[in-house]
Amino acid sequence: MADSIAVDVSTVGNIDVVPKILEVICRTTGMGFAAIARVTPDRWVACAVRDEIEFGLTPGGELNVSTTLCHEVRLSGQAVIIDHVDADPVFRQHPTPKMYGLQSYISVPILHRGEFFGTLCAIDPRPAKLRNPQTIMLFELFAGLVGSHLDTQQRLARSEAALLSERQTAELREQFIAVLGHDLRNPLAAIDGGAQLLMKTPLTAKGQVIVGQVRNSVGRMADLIDNVLDFARGRLGGGFNVERRADPDLPDMLRQVVAELRTAHPERTIACDILLAQPVACDSRRIAQLLSNLLANALVHGAADGPVETCARTANGEFELSVANTGAPIPADTVQRLFQPFSRASARPNQQGLGLGLYIASEIARAHGGSLDVTSDARETRFTFRMPLA
Repeated sequence: MADSIAVDVSTVGNIDVVPKILEVICRTTGMGFAAIARVTPDRWVACAVRDEIEFGLTPGGELNVSTTLCHEVRLSGQAVIIDHVDADPVFRQHPTPKMYGLQSYISVPILHRGEFFGTLCAIDPRPAKLRNPQTIMLFELFAGLVGSHLDTQQRLARSEAALLSERQTAELREQFIAVLGHDLRNPLAAIDGGAQLLMKTPLTAKGQVIVGQVRNSVGRMADLIDNVLDFARGRLGGGFNVERRADPDLPDMLRQVVAELRTAHPERTIACDILLAQPVACDSRRIAQLLSNLLANALVHGAADGPVETCARTANGEFELSVANTGAPIPADTVQRLFQPFSRASARPNQQGLGLGLYIASEIARAHGGSLDVTSDARETRFTFRMPLA
């Protein structure tokens, strides 16, 4: 409780308009002391003070709550107003005015989030004319204004806390990506380097097979790391960043992707039909990655003895890139979640990989302002990426 009241005192002290409110109260009523008090069942603490009569309280100062009339305001929820203690039939024998030497007193409740927070009060050793509509309305207006500022300050504090949390999350995200990029890639590069050295030494036929398998595994692991890194950037970082520019080398980059997969899968037929009659404003590296993911998906999930077709065209103000394969059609319930992360792995648990390839491809398409769609029937399964040229 002590800590929360200290926060309340600080919060009221940070409200710029409070000193002016207390000054206006003293000038309007002629009273020499005005304060905003935090009042709880067991404490009365001054949050802000204007003292022209040397009453002796400063912000953070306390009174015994049971000796204050603010205690009665908290219990009743109603204002207490006294013009002249000696002439008041209710309060002339009350111990509080006698204890503090008061003749005039006014205290109005302040509500914060609909609950009692404390009071806006004023006192003076001289009588004052307080029981009039103008003074009561003034105090109620100022009490409502203070309560409103308290609500605003709390919302601001929550927003700042949320912003700090977002910044901390962003830092953790960057650390996560850095760890993946550094701590996984480096040992993998060491394994690949060692395998390359072994390939240059005399090996038995069995040894050559084993080293070849190691290098193939390194390649697959590198692809998995790339996919996880892209997933982390896309999902945790709010999307993919692309740098679009007209790259005349795009056709060659797409053909290079096809050539690499032909080398990796010499037993498969991969047709390539690329004809770009117009320049394409895109991030060529990302488009090549999209094609690589689509081709890898077709090779893994298509018919093992069926061809895979790649086609790229520019026409009607659009760039279109598609990959098609034969084989069993994709089940309808799987199509609905095909571009969600990990969907392939959950749909086909016997398949290798994390199921991130199609998700990453769809995010690349979205980052380019385009779309990635799929059609699948008994004849073929075709993924088609389309984006505007401009």
